[in-house]
Amino acid sequence: MLHIIKPTGFDLDDKKLRRAGLDYGEWQDMRTYENWDDFISQTAPKRLFAISTKGARHYHDIEFANDDYVVFGPETRGLPDNVLYHTLMTEQVRIPMTENSRSMNLSNSVAVIVYESWRQQGFIHST
Repeated sequence: MLHIIKPTGFDLDDKKLRRAGLDYGEWQDMRTYENWDDFISQTAPKRLFAISTKGARHYHDIEFANDDYVVFGPETRGLPDNVLYHTLMTEQVRIPMTENSRSMNLSNSVAVIVYESWRQQGFIHST
C-alpha cells in the first residue's frame, strides 16, 4: 500500500499520477494523510524506518517484515526532524553512496528499498 503524507511536493490529480506511473493496479489502495500526526494515529505502525543520509546502518542490514513502514522525504531536503526523531521511529537507515554523491533521487530510493524488502520476503505474490 502507498501512504502519502501531506504536504506533498506534487499534485494528486489523476493526470499527474498517471504521468508519475501511479496508475498501476498495485496502487489502487493508496491513502493520503493531512500530516505526520494524522498518519501515525491512523496507522499505529509497529516498526517505522526513515530513509536518510543520517542513518547509521545500511538498508540491506535491516530484516524487513511485511508490516513495516518505510518513510521517504523530499529529495531536496530529506525528512524533517519531527519525523526523523519521532518517538515511534525504529531506526534511520541509509542507502550507501559513493564518496562524491549526495543521495539518489526519490523514485530510485523507493525502488531500491521496496525491492530489497520484497526480496527478503521471498518475492511474495510474484509471478
